[in-house]
Amino acid sequence: MRTTGNAGGTHNLILRNAAPMDFNALLKKMGTGLLVTELLGHGINAVTGDYSRGASGYWVEKGEIAYPVEEITIAGNLQQMFQGIQAIGNDVIVHGSKQCGSVLIDRMTIAGG
Repeated sequence: MRTTGNAGGTHNLILRNAAPMDFNALLKKMGTGLLVTELLGHGINAVTGDYSRGASGYWVEKGEIAYPVEEITIAGNLQQMFQGIQAIGNDVIVHGSKQCGSVLIDRMTIAGG
């Protein structure tokens, strides 16, 4: 990938959607999938962008939370994940100079459960 000049980390990062959605609208747009609420461990290869982490959360069906899931692994590639962002929620959390709402990603690999 081409450098962005941010080798020292991210600064003043604000992730926004042109038309931010509330959390329930994000679930409806997802339809069926995984709502991740907790990530475990460190599994990011900064050279290749490969990503693999333990996770827990909720399974979503027809835009509604169906049941909790735990002891799973999610995996993907950071470049593909960023390119696969479908929507950003209006439920923004501020961590210093970083601001971001919930992120809906089009696909990831899920294992375990």
